[in-house]
Amino acid sequence: KFFTGDVFGYHGYMFANLGEHEFVEEKTKTTKASQEGQGGSDVKKAKLDIAETTLVKKNAHFCLLKDALTLSWSSEGAKAALKRTAPDYFLLQVLFKFRTEKGRDPSPLSYLEDAEALRQMRLGVLASLGVATDLIADDFASCFSEMAPVCAVVGGVLSQEAVKALSQRDPPLNNFFFFDGVKGSGVVECLAPNLPS
Repeated sequence: KFFTGDVFGYHGYMFANLGEHEFVEEKTKTTKASQEGQGGSDVKKAKLDIAETTLVKKNAHFCLLKDALTLSWSSEGAKAALKRTAPDYFLLQVLFKFRTEKGRDPSPLSYLEDAEALRQMRLGVLASLGVATDLIADDFASCFSEMAPVCAVVGGVLSQEAVKALSQRDPPLNNFFFFDGVKGSGVVECLAPNLPS
């Protein structure tokens, strides 16, 4: 089992690779039962709902992080999926490239220099992926340092998923969770090499 996550300013992600993961999911079935009231024919029948819970065993397949980060966006199915894919996926690719080349995260102390480097890397990364360069905005101000509220959200989701994986209860998030603190929204994306073609 493998979990990873990170925060870049107002943006954060979590990735999970649980391999072949078995889990159980609760299914509740409600049945109606009636009970006759005491006191004669004038009293209406009271309806009671009886809930029956069963556990259903399920499987989920996860891909490697390397495979999720090296997707081909050239097939027709991938192009259709591109419209639904969170821009944070591509922002993550740019930030990984920055970290690989510079050996550090973007710093507020070198904002102008780092923002320009991120803009240049954005062009290269998006071109190498074969996607439009306008998927990520020019303004990288929201990617500097770590914001405590974003850390709390991403860390909370990551720990929730770790508990679900260990307990094998409830369906896990498969495979990315992206949080955009500017918009205040989180998105679950299943990005795997077998995107529909």
